[in-house]
Amino acid sequence: MTGDNMYRWPDYYDWTSEGLDGDVAYYAHLSMESGGPVLELGCGTGRCTLGIARHGMEVVGVDLQPEMIRMAEKKAKAMGLSDRCQWVCGDMRELELKREFPLVLIPYRSFLHLLRVKDQMATLRKVKEHLTEGGILAFNVFVPDLSQMAEEEERYVHRGHFPVPGTKETIEVFDYTEYEHFYQRANVTRYYERFAPDGVSLERLRTRFSIRYVFPTELFHLLNLAGFEVVHCFGGFRREPFGPESGELVVEARSQGPEKGEDGR
Repeated sequence: MTGDNMYRWPDYYDWTSEGLDGDVAYYAHLSMESGGPVLELGCGTGRCTLGIARHGMEVVGVDLQPEMIRMAEKKAKAMGLSDRCQWVCGDMRELELKREFPLVLIPYRSFLHLLRVKDQMATLRKVKEHLTEGGILAFNVFVPDLSQMAEEEERYVHRGHFPVPGTKETIEVFDYTEYEHFYQRANVTRYYERFAPDGVSLERLRTRFSIRYVFPTELFHLLNLAGFEVVHCFGGFRREPFGPESGELVVEARSQGPEKGEDGR
């Protein structure tokens, strides 16, 4: 990393993670329908959480990374929403909040940060423990595009050009992705570079993360094994029909009965 030290990764994440078209409105609408309170897993710096709290809902946001929780708390205070938000630094696979919610959310593809099937199943079990009877789990993942993966593998791909709020500075984002297809895993090195208005590079930041991509049929099977019934699936946040051309899968699943065995019984 070079340049001055006043900006760090949570800031870069916040400035460059604009979300997906319509996702906050979609999750806020579900939250109001549920009547609350709402539990959000993988809340990051609170983009969706605060969007829900703006509508008067009580929200509990959970994230594994303390620096993200600190940023979320700071934003909630600045927006006057601290009384509606509770922030928990914790692992969604091991959550023990000792309370239930009519709605649990995992927005912005955060489910994909669970890198093993056992982690996915552990999380779904914890979601069930925190849902009221008949409660809903809602989340979204991207649909894997094998041709796009092949095209982008081990290449630098430009992910966007973003303004730094309150300044005339900008940020360029590039990803370099290496795949382990046997494990359905993508290991991403993300590069942020911040520029002054005259084009001078002020700071460079490199981060790494991994995701496990999942295919729709596989995901439906996991939900069924964990004791969920898929009640809706969409191809976007405006409830577009899900089909072969969809790039996003948005799922609403209802908790029903006990977990099934691996043979589906």
